[in-house]
Order: sequence, then structure tokens, then C-alpha cells
Amino acid sequence: MEQSIFLNTIKGKTCHRPPVWFMRQAGRVLPSYMKLREQYNFAELMANPKLAAEVTLLPVHELGVDAAILFSDILVIPEAMGMKLNWTDKGPRFDNPLKNFLDPLSQINQNPTKLNHIYKVIDEIIKTRPKNTPLIGFCGAPLTVMSYMMQGLGQNSNFPDLVKFLYTNKEKSIQIIDAITDLSIEYALNQIKHGIETFQLFETHAGLIPEDLYFELIMPSIQKIATAVRATGTPFIFLPKGLGAGLQRITPETTDYISVDWQTSMQAARKMVDPKIGLQGNIDPRLLYADQKIIAKTLKKYIEFGRTEKNWIINLGHGLLPDIPVENVKFAINWIKSANWNR
Repeated sequence: MEQSIFLNTIKGKTCHRPPVWFMRQAGRVLPSYMKLREQYNFAELMANPKLAAEVTLLPVHELGVDAAILFSDILVIPEAMGMKLNWTDKGPRFDNPLKNFLDPLSQINQNPTKLNHIYKVIDEIIKTRPKNTPLIGFCGAPLTVMSYMMQGLGQNSNFPDLVKFLYTNKEKSIQIIDAITDLSIEYALNQIKHGIETFQLFETHAGLIPEDLYFELIMPSIQKIATAVRATGTPFIFLPKGLGAGLQRITPETTDYISVDWQTSMQAARKMVDPKIGLQGNIDPRLLYADQKIIAKTLKKYIEFGRTEKNWIINLGHGLLPDIPVENVKFAINWIKSANWNR
């Protein structure tokens, strides 16, 4: 495949503008996706290679983004670790979160074959994607995945049982983190074998625990995953949402790019983060509820940053929300692509 503006940027080449893609771009903001959901539930879409490939590529065709991201979910890892997960219309639900067991480790039973259907999805995407459309693979980072495994979903977004367990059962916590890490590495490497060109690690809940504890318990696993991915020559993007000033402790040995949340400005992130590390982010997705004049005025503030920062991928500080008007998403992407970035 010829190099896209996304791959050219992430590999250090100067382009006439920053590339743009949005987290959760293949989902409920798209009317075409909602039509598919009238016929299939979420689990059925994920399990069917042709349907999952179609959903993956919808935002490329309909929004004009510069990269596709695999249509899947971070919770496929807990499912492949033996946890019973129900994909309901109101979101995924665990039958029994690990907090319900005296010995949570006893509930972990690795079965990597449960991930095989995802590799078939990647194969189908590679066959059907438009020319010059790179594919981003991903998985959830260990703390975020463990948060849902321990607490469950939709019960308490502060994950008190998970935090208590980290403090009171540090040795067992590390064992669970290691198990998640090992399977995540296998999963990432198989995604790469099947054709993804970039890999993103989603740590949605990096801000759940103090920075020092995060670097003690979690960063060694982040480093393991990153090292395995980057050893294949695949660029690695790390999203540590809520890490704040901890960004300055992340080194070029860990990641190629850091995805910045909306709580930290791009200018502040650039000052904190090693200049050898590229940046991604950090538009507040809630901006896209606003009038298009306000969206344009806000995006214009990024022009000066984008003029001087060539190793920057435009994205959101977190994923698209389901009730954001699709017209505003298209407007923002078209504005970014047509603006004069003075490069």
C-alpha cells in the first residue's frame, strides 16, 4: 500500500496538513451503522467478518477520515480470559465481576482462540479497504481492562472495589495485570500478522490511581506491550487518559505517539512530552454538539500548533458520543482537511 498521510506523519515525514481520525468513529453517530444495528446486535456485528469490516470502513467512506480503526471492543480480552460477558443492547455486562470472588485469580482461564474471529475481520478489511487507507489495531491497557473485570460495568465509574483491591492485594493485582498483559501481547502480535499498520493501546482509566502507583504497577506492562509491538516495526500509540503531569515521565523507549486527552492542552503536552514522541489529540468530543461556527472558531486555535508541530495527528481527547450530530462530525473533519496549515 502506498503511504497515506496518516502513515507518512506517524513515520516522521512532513505533510501539508495533520492527518485526522476520531476514536469511536465507527459507531452510533453514523446513520448507516444504526441501520445495521436494526438487523444485528453488537456481538453479531463483531463476530461476522464481512459486517465488522463494513462497519470499520464506514467512517472512511462517509466521514473522510484518514485512517480506519478495527471495529471491536476492549472487553474481548476478559472474554478470552474466561469471563462470561453478555453483549446487551444497553452495553456489555459481566455475569460475575472478579470482586465477587475471594480468589479472583481462580476465575482466569486463558482461551486465546476466542480472539480468532477478530483476525478474520482484519483479513476482510485488508481485502476490501479503499486504496491508501491504513488500519489501526488496538486493545485495552491493563488497568482499564482490569477495572472492568474487577468492578463490572455500569455499576460504579470510580471503580472503588478495583482500587481497594490494588491497595490490599498488590501481589495478586500484579498477577492479574501480568495475565492481561501476556494475552494482550499475543493479541497485538496476531493483529499485526494479519495486516494492521499501527497499534493503539487504550488506557481510559489512567487517572484512576495516583501517578506514582500507576508507574509502579502498570507502566512495566505498558512497556512490555509496547516493546513487543514496536519490535515488529509497527508504530505504537499510547492513550493514558487522565495521567496529567505523568505524561512527562513517558519516554521514547515506551511509545512513538501519545494520545492527549482534553484536560491537557496540546501546548502543555508538547512542553511535557519528549520531542521525540509524537502527539495525537485532543479535541473535546463535546465541542461537536456546538454550532458549526463555534466548532470552526475552536479548531482555528489549533492552526498555529499544527503549523510548527509536524508530528501531530488530530483526534479527540476521547471517543465520539452517540448523540453527537453526524453533520457536525463531517463539518469538523472537512474543516481540518481544507484549512491552510501554513506548512
